[in-house]
Amino acid sequence: MSNNPLTLIMETNKFNGTNYNDWLRNLRIVLDFENQGYVLDKPLPMALPEGSSPEERVTFDKWIEDNRKVRSIILASMTNEIQKQYDRLEDVPSIMLRMKDVYAVPDRHIRYAAIKAFFGTKMAEGSSVQSHGVKMLSLVEKLEDLKVGLNNDTYIDVILQSLPSSYDPFYC
Repeated sequence: MSNNPLTLIMETNKFNGTNYNDWLRNLRIVLDFENQGYVLDKPLPMALPEGSSPEERVTFDKWIEDNRKVRSIILASMTNEIQKQYDRLEDVPSIMLRMKDVYAVPDRHIRYAAIKAFFGTKMAEGSSVQSHGVKMLSLVEKLEDLKVGLNNDTYIDVILQSLPSSYDPFYC
């Protein structure tokens, strides 16, 4: 990835075995910028049959080249120990499938943790309302990304409930 400033994301957030979901999100950002994200999920095309059109040849060659580049990015963004587990695999979808099987945190666990954090967060008396608000809004965004499906009134009610009782006169 020649002059992509986003590659710094992958260099500074190497996959270490415990950060799969964050690493994958960053990888998708970098690859989407390069229009190569399709290689993560689209299986390796079979060898071109005899009599393939020039367009089919171009598409096939592009996938092969993009697979080579993305594979290099993936391997370079891993610790050396983890690299050794995947460096023999040639196609990116195979690497991603094996990594998902081993390292992915199930969505259910992520969803549970996000809901628990949102409903369990309480602002300490005397702490910054602004910091608390930013934290709560980031939790709301995370819940929306996970498609939890709470309506805006519920979000507001939970945020207000998370404030210390000294704030009761402002919203009761």
